[in-house]
Amino acid sequence: MTSTAAGTGQLLAISDLHIGYAENRALVERMRPVTDDDWLLVAGDVAETVADIEWALRTLAGRFRKVVWAPGNHELWTHPKDPVTLRGVQRYEHLVALCRDLGVVTPEDPYPLWQTPEGPVAVAPLFLLYDYSWLPAGSTTKDQGLEYAHSTGIVCTDEFLLHPDPHPTREAWCRARVAHTEARLAALPEDLPTVLVNHYPLDRHPTEVLWHPEFAMWCGTALTADWHHRFRVRTMVYGHLHIPRTTFHDGVRFEEVSVGYPREWRQRDEPPGRLRRILTEEVAAR
Repeated sequence: MTSTAAGTGQLLAISDLHIGYAENRALVERMRPVTDDDWLLVAGDVAETVADIEWALRTLAGRFRKVVWAPGNHELWTHPKDPVTLRGVQRYEHLVALCRDLGVVTPEDPYPLWQTPEGPVAVAPLFLLYDYSWLPAGSTTKDQGLEYAHSTGIVCTDEFLLHPDPHPTREAWCRARVAHTEARLAALPEDLPTVLVNHYPLDRHPTEVLWHPEFAMWCGTALTADWHHRFRVRTMVYGHLHIPRTTFHDGVRFEEVSVGYPREWRQRDEPPGRLRRILTEEVAAR
């Protein structure tokens, strides 16, 4: 772990920037910290191409004291419009190397410590994926769930563009990532609280409001259902659902911080691209 005093800064978060849309790119161009000591947590889905990902993270890293990134599914796509054709683990490792060149914290780096009046909080970016364990009602296997999803026409593009190489399946990659991450979190001091940043929620409850509940198969894993308690989570930061809101589960705050697509944020009352304050006033760094 690395420790950085936050001074008078704020711990802020955003996700699902999707800067392939010109309107969303403009949001990033206007994005600024409140103070010189602010950190920004980016919970995935910056863009689909390496060039766009690099531009966005470079821009943000030049403005915020620290940027912490967790990958979304879109970063991991091997998209036909991206000249970088790496797949699976190789693509992820390429993005990690890019982030390190920019000074951006990744799930492979030591967890930085955010200082609060109550003591330090470990800020842990995660990369976990999903394993099809959040099945639609009436389905008991992945094949049944996928059959139902295809019948409704709600099938995640991951099925075509997110390759798990060299793992045999995306769920096998998920299990490997969960085991790796679980060991790292378990090694933290037992009295150290955390802010966990993952593209997907650690618990299924945020997916209960999805218009298409079958999409939950691509939204997380049951393997992390108790992590918000096991790892002393102050706030669980996630995106992916494009339903920005705050929920509480077993007394733990879950914060969905996505921007989403222009067609989605145009319908909301709040202005798009608003950075979310992650720790409450009582524990935020002074």
